[in-house]
Amino acid sequence: MTTPRDVVPDDDKITPEILKVAGVVVLGAVMSILDVTVVNVALPTFQTELSSGDEPLAYSTVAWTATAYMLALAAVIPLTGWAADRFGTKRLYMTAIALFTVGSLLCATAWNIEALIGFRVLQGLGGGMLMPLGMTIMTRAAGPHRMGRLMAILGIPMLLGPILGPIIGGILIDAASWHWVFLINLPIGIIGLLYAQRVLPKDSPEPSESLDVVGMILLSPGLALLLYGVSTIPEKGTLMAGKVLIPMLIGLALIIVFVFYSFKPKHPLLDLRLFKDRNLTASVITMFFFAAAFFGALLLVPTYFQQVNGDSVLKAGLLLAPQGIGAMVTMPIAGALTDKIPVGRIVPFGFLGILIGMFGLAQSTDPGTSNLTIMTWLFITGLGMGATMMPLFTSALKTLKPHDVARGSTLLNVTQQVASATGIATISVILTNAMKSGDVLAGSDSCRVSTAV
Repeated sequence: MTTPRDVVPDDDKITPEILKVAGVVVLGAVMSILDVTVVNVALPTFQTELSSGDEPLAYSTVAWTATAYMLALAAVIPLTGWAADRFGTKRLYMTAIALFTVGSLLCATAWNIEALIGFRVLQGLGGGMLMPLGMTIMTRAAGPHRMGRLMAILGIPMLLGPILGPIIGGILIDAASWHWVFLINLPIGIIGLLYAQRVLPKDSPEPSESLDVVGMILLSPGLALLLYGVSTIPEKGTLMAGKVLIPMLIGLALIIVFVFYSFKPKHPLLDLRLFKDRNLTASVITMFFFAAAFFGALLLVPTYFQQVNGDSVLKAGLLLAPQGIGAMVTMPIAGALTDKIPVGRIVPFGFLGILIGMFGLAQSTDPGTSNLTIMTWLFITGLGMGATMMPLFTSALKTLKPHDVARGSTLLNVTQQVASATGIATISVILTNAMKSGDVLAGSDSCRVSTAV
């Protein structure tokens, strides 16, 4: 098994060798995270371009291009910890990049919506492994005393990806075609493969663990069904619809059975015994609420710019830039502090920044509110986010044994997927109900009329 000592001398410096490893991981993170938001921008284009008749496809149909990707992620993430121990992180990471890249190429050649949805599943199988594997590689390369600073580097694409996605997507669709939403991944994927082959240390896997087949049968479908049910809530507008409730209940039942079962095998698919580590437990709980709020807000604010202000997708993406800038300001600082002081002294200040920014945004919903005011509150929110996300990841993994890092990062990524789906579904229902009432859009219309006069 590769250890930090195999990569660099055990000192406190961030050496060029570590930065090269970080570069490989960041490339993979950029591909997987950008792809989600770039494709979301293209959904209206899919409705018309992939329609076989004169009528555009139903939005609920094209939304499966996003849902299928997310479900593939949810299904493959629990397998990542076992596969990393079995085959080695370098080999598996390169396989994940290759799967994602090939999936992207196939998506660009899709001839109808059914083909695109199928190819998105293949893309998601690769994308789902990139983030947990990336965290494992970074943790082993940096060692516990450098994790905060290295995780801050990994955090930049995690926070900027959802913000830059609408900008890049808008530019690609306006200047070229929807095919380039996927083709843009090809050069990144090829560079990532060559870079990983050259930079990542050679694997020395110790395949002593057998695959937990029962756990896989319970957990992967359970997560996929739960997330499918949650992601269908906005479409149905209620939790009680059969299309929502039935898959959610079946998914929850499978997950609950897995929880009781997981303490029996020596090496379960998702090791819940790791919750004995207090740092991991506190980080996972906090991460759930943070991810739900973060991804929910990423849906809410662009919708405000487009539906209330009448801005284009591209302009809405540009107006979100201050949030990413704020995160970039505090993230390196928080990363350096995480290596020196307890995370419990950093994260509360991050949450305070998020609360102040969100409170300011909540008071700025009047259609006449200036963009500068909203961008200021977004910048403050970004400051808080930069001081929150990666310290939480660092705290969760810092005290784990080297052998448990892959399992711990898998656990964190499962939590983030469930939390983000929950946050997006909750905000979507609130937005849908508000728009149905007509108050928000009526206010925006009156504002535009008065402005025009």
